[in-house]
This record gives sequence, C-alpha cells and structure tokens, in this order.
Amino acid sequence: MLLEIKHITKSFGGLKAVNGLDLSIDAGQILGLIGPNGAGKSTVFNCVTGVYPPTSGNILFKGEVITGTKPWNICRKKIARTFQLVKPFGMKTVLYNVMVGAFALSPSPRHARDRALQVLEMLHLDDRKDVLAKNLTIADRKRLELARALATKPELLLLDEVMAGLRPTEVEEMIGIIRRIRESGVTVFVIEHIIKAIMALSDRIVVINFGEKIAEGTPVEVSRDDKVIKAYLGSDYVAA
Repeated sequence: MLLEIKHITKSFGGLKAVNGLDLSIDAGQILGLIGPNGAGKSTVFNCVTGVYPPTSGNILFKGEVITGTKPWNICRKKIARTFQLVKPFGMKTVLYNVMVGAFALSPSPRHARDRALQVLEMLHLDDRKDVLAKNLTIADRKRLELARALATKPELLLLDEVMAGLRPTEVEEMIGIIRRIRESGVTVFVIEHIIKAIMALSDRIVVINFGEKIAEGTPVEVSRDDKVIKAYLGSDYVAA
C-alpha cells in the first residue's frame, strides 16, 4: 500500500470537515475523490500534504506515519500536489516557475534547469519556457502548476481540480497527460468535478459527503450507487 488514511478527522471548531475517513491507494493507481462542494475533499488533501494536521487518525506513506509532517518535508518524501487556484510567479518565466519545484531535489541551478526542461517537454510547454507566467492561458497555467509539482519527482501526485475551467478539448488533453504521468510510474490521487473525466481516468473512486465516505468502488459501481446519485450525481446521470 502506498498511501493509507486511517480514520482521520479534521475539525475546525465545531465543524468536522472530515469525519473518520478511511482510504488507501496502491502504487500505480489513479484514485478519484469526488463529492459535493464543501464535502471535505480539499481538506483531505491538506491533511495528507501537511497543510493541516488531522485532529485525529493517522496517515501512512509507504508504511511510515507522516501525520502532521510539515509540507516541505512531505515534498521531500516524494509527495507533491497542485492547487485549485493556480498562483504562479506571474512576473517570472515559465522555466523559472518550474525550476522552483526542481530545487526541492537539488540546490544546483544546472540540475534544476535540466529537470525543469525535461518536465516542460513532457507537458508540451517547452516552447513557452521564456514566456512570463502572467501571459499564459488558463490551460497553460494549469499545465504550469502540474509541471511545478512534477519537477519534484513525486511518487504520489495529488491533483486538486486540475481540469477546472478548461474547454472540452483541453480536458481531453489533460486526461491524456495524467495517463502518461501514471505510465511514467507516478501514482495519482485526483479531485475533480468533471464527472466524465474522473470516470474515464480513475481505477477506483471514493465518494465523500459532509466529510464522511458514502461509497467506494470502480467508476461503474460508484455511478450506480443510490447514495451517490442522491448526494452528488443526480438522477439524470447515466453511467457510460
């Protein structure tokens, strides 16, 4: 098991954003996490990546307890993430932005540049390496956010709505990119509201509502679950 989340709860005052959640991810999987807005999905990511310590419960990565570990040390353990709201260094080049991530691996500017260029080529952003980040389209900013995370050479990559705001053709391109990332040996944990995309990508899906898991299974199994249809998908949704 690569990642294990064992009965974690995260409370903010009297609000339980996550309540007794259990889930696990095997190496090489793509696991989807879905649910209504406010269900606690990003809070789960924040607990895994050290932004918030869980109120209770444990998180293990490759068998090691990482509960409460600081974000920079989580990164050194080969866990990386993207954020819903992309905030690059707008007045810096695309290459500079990705080198920031690569410096997590090495203090050498040459090594950081080489790694950044490698990732940019993989994401088809190498022709924009000298463009200021503020001048990128939304789609390219999403790729830049992804590139910065990949520059750290993660074993586990957490993607928080990386397809939000993209046009249908751009969504298809991003699905292809994520599949290539998995094929390169990276395990992927993804939050996404574009249902067709998450269903196409995921090996398994966990559904949460009000911070609690209400379903888990293959995309087809989850899409036919009455609790999921009622809480999130809606009665008009038809499984592919």
